Amino acid sequence: MSSELVVVGRVGRPHGIDGSFFVEGASEAPERFALGATLLVDGEPAEVMVSKRGAGGRVVIKLDRDVARGATLAVRREELPEPEEDAYYVFQLVGLAVEEEGGRELGTVADVENGPANDALVLDSGLLLPLVDACVLDIDLDSGRVVVARGFADAE
Repeated sequence: MSSELVVVGRVGRPHGIDGSFFVEGASEAPERFALGATLLVDGEPAEVMVSKRGAGGRVVIKLDRDVARGATLAVRREELPEPEEDAYYVFQLVGLAVEEEGGRELGTVADVENGPANDALVLDSGLLLPLVDACVLDIDLDSGRVVVARGFADAE
């Protein structure tokens, strides 16, 4: 999949018999699945014809064409609104080098995990760092690095 696309969910199990389905791993931005929105399904455009909430408040949509279960739902990166100040999209953080203040390298951001209290940076080294002000001192997208406070990673 092109790096110009941002995944906003996957086609999940059917909901009813009209072609609607649950969106697995749905983006938290409800406008992605609004009536009339365009999604790219495995790279091909499809329009949202039905948008509702199913069991547990999960997103349920129906598209203007049949799609395979497990297919990737995405939007073009340039269609995303600018994040608020001190907010980031996961794709902006993945791949950034993480270092402790003082310069010790801790790894590279592999993912961001949503937690009940706060999100956490998942590093390729296996380290999990809370995405809170006390831990994350600076995120510099231009230089491609995250600086974290001492004490959140084991000593060398």
